[in-house]
Amino acid sequence: MRFERGSGILLHPTSLPSGFGIGDFGKEAFRFVDFLVEAGVAHWQILPLSPPGQGNSPYSAYSAFAIDPIYISPAKLVEANLITDDALANSSPWSDRVDFDAVRGFKDGLIRIAFDTFQADISLELRGEFEAFSGEHSWWLDDYALFRALKSEYGERAWFDWESSLKLRQPDAIATARTDLADNVGREKFAQFLAFSQWSDLKKYANAKGIAIIGDIPIFVALDSADVWCNRDEFKLNDDGSPRVVSGVPPDYFSPTGQKWGNPIYDWEAMRHKGFGWWTARISHTLRLVDAVRLDHFIGFARNWEIPRTDETAVNGEWVDVPGHALFSTLRHRLGDIAVFAEDLGEVTEAVEKLRDDFGIPGMRVLQFAFGGDAGNLHLPHNYIPNSLAYTGTHDNATTVEWWKGLDKNARAHAKNYLKTTGREIHWEMIRTAFASVADTVIIPMQDILGLDAKARMNTPSVGHGNWGWRMADNAITEEIKQRLRDLLTLCGRVRRGGS
Repeated sequence: MRFERGSGILLHPTSLPSGFGIGDFGKEAFRFVDFLVEAGVAHWQILPLSPPGQGNSPYSAYSAFAIDPIYISPAKLVEANLITDDALANSSPWSDRVDFDAVRGFKDGLIRIAFDTFQADISLELRGEFEAFSGEHSWWLDDYALFRALKSEYGERAWFDWESSLKLRQPDAIATARTDLADNVGREKFAQFLAFSQWSDLKKYANAKGIAIIGDIPIFVALDSADVWCNRDEFKLNDDGSPRVVSGVPPDYFSPTGQKWGNPIYDWEAMRHKGFGWWTARISHTLRLVDAVRLDHFIGFARNWEIPRTDETAVNGEWVDVPGHALFSTLRHRLGDIAVFAEDLGEVTEAVEKLRDDFGIPGMRVLQFAFGGDAGNLHLPHNYIPNSLAYTGTHDNATTVEWWKGLDKNARAHAKNYLKTTGREIHWEMIRTAFASVADTVIIPMQDILGLDAKARMNTPSVGHGNWGWRMADNAITEEIKQRLRDLLTLCGRVRRGGS
């Protein structure tokens, strides 16, 4: 797919303002869409919406298909008469960063109340909508809801630590568990119904305003996930469910010892034998939730860095080839010209480039990676190509203000000369430079629009704590910022078509 010339802003819903400790699918999300419209922006890019496991990373989730109920708007539950205002009165004062444990406990309590209300006295219309949702999504929802109910029953222990009959999904044990845990399974399904319904309303609003939403597909899934529990034969696992090898990347810009992510590695040959059915379902499902998708760690579709499970770091991994051409040929045959682009950062080989280019998939450029080398650096704007998406930085980078403060002498001198800047407003200089490039689409993290420092960083790769918690202040988006953004977009020919 070829993206039109335009722009986008990267902001995960958790970072939106709200009165309940975390951004959600409520009124502030709709206000953010209005801001994008008024500024002339075309895209809203988000991170994965999946329910995260330990560490709260959306890139290590319990399911590739579910939506985290933490995004459910309490105010919208009140509007739907599923909870009362009194249920919100007991919420604690919230900090300016997300306290995931506290917020999750609060939201779980609201969902329990809403489910009890639904079961006791609710309109036939809502019941019909829930049953229709459950039927349409049963192919993944039934197993996911049981998985979460069983995790709760086992004190949140991982599936490979359950009793053997459940770990191995023996039919009699699974049938008994569905009966014994029916209420909890039903509540998990209802939580998904609420999350999908609220997200659908938000997406419809954005699309009606001309805003396209860009989602994100992590290439790997978590070991402790419904995906692996239900598809063990499609991963490189031992008989006890432990992984033989795990995912990561070799030493690079982010880490001198590489990154050991710990996700199980796909058994790509087994997946090929099954016609890549799981991948087809995953891509198709995600493209119903969003309008376009970033394929995270695209190099993993050409080869995987397989790390011995017992190693502490990623240094001793090895590259193993992946049948990426067969996969994307299958996806194209079944789904047509899918709206995806590649996060092709890191060790990009000729094989990775060929896979990307053979299927016409746009790649990425990151302006923060441009300086300190020679004129051939692909991240320098004079080397951009139209069929690409350019960023000042991503969710894994420092904010531009933080990045500028940490530049070494050589890179700073190069950047000053290239950008013709003193660095006084380095975030706007970087934004202007990216907008002026030939890249079809330029995406700017909201932190860079606001000129924020290290406190607003979203994620530091290889650091397992303190990430994902940044929240935007209520009054952060001013009329001055909105107008300045629109003026730059107008100057560079990137104002959204039909923009007001």
